[in-house]
Amino acid sequence: MTARIAALDWERVAAALDASGSAVLPGLVPARECTTIARMFDDDGRFRQTIDMARHRFGEGTYRYFASPLPATVAALRRALYPHLAPIANRWAEALGERRRFPPTLERYLAECAAAGQRRPTPLVLRYRAGGWNALHQDLYGELVFPLQVTIMLSRPCVDFTGGEFLVVEQRPRMQSRGHAFALERGDAIVFPCRARAASGTRGSYRVQVRHGVSTVGSGMRTTLGIIFHDAR
Repeated sequence: MTARIAALDWERVAAALDASGSAVLPGLVPARECTTIARMFDDDGRFRQTIDMARHRFGEGTYRYFASPLPATVAALRRALYPHLAPIANRWAEALGERRRFPPTLERYLAECAAAGQRRPTPLVLRYRAGGWNALHQDLYGELVFPLQVTIMLSRPCVDFTGGEFLVVEQRPRMQSRGHAFALERGDAIVFPCRARAASGTRGSYRVQVRHGVSTVGSGMRTTLGIIFHDAR
């Protein structure tokens, strides 16, 4: 997993994030591993919390936060992705005039989260059936927020489900919001801002607020893995 992630064209990823606030990593996770992770959804012992989205008016669907220790594949993805995203996060922070900087390894960042009282793991599996959807939102779990996160498609579009595009909406200052819709294939990952990103304009850098969600699933069952790098209180 570490070698596979290291071999990606991270300059292209950074350029895509700067240009539109999202970047797709095609075929990041092999099909067999996607199936293995998706099947974990029904194993209650692997999770610390289950959320019924309709109950909280978040949409229609269910998501489950993994308990510690994380499954090996999930932990490896989180650990291997972080060092490539931290430089982008630091560059954005500098462009926006923020003092916050992110350490080079996930272990050091999670230690900072723990010191701030954020000790609960945040990687999760999300499942939607026909009619399911996810309202536009941001994943914030405490004072410390890593500005990028990753979603990985575990199901097969047009086989396991239809519809259910991944949505990213940017709220740009003094402009209309801009939306992007992604039909991810099984194993594809998408990197996107957790809360905001830096953008460049004629007067320098400015902050773009970002929210994400899922369009309505037409049929079948859609399952994804979410990799969030900051832990929760």
